[in-house]
Amino acid sequence: MENGAASEGKDPSGFLSEIIGAPVTVKLNSGVVYKGELQSVDGYMNIALEKTEEYVNGQRRRTYGDAFVRGNNVMYISSDS
Repeated sequence: MENGAASEGKDPSGFLSEIIGAPVTVKLNSGVVYKGELQSVDGYMNIALEKTEEYVNGQRRRTYGDAFVRGNNVMYISSDS
């Protein structure tokens, strides 16, 4: 494996707890993308975001103050910082 998060054997919950309060990108299985500040995540990967923007096909569609995303819809979460 190449050097990266997967080869480090890092626990995803550890990574997520380290980036609480940081800007993140959350991509859903449907292809919709949310960008905002990660406020919390639980064991089911349910995600709470603040200052959230919704992107569909690369174009911003909506802006939300707070957003809650159910974990079963999440494809991935990446840190933008």
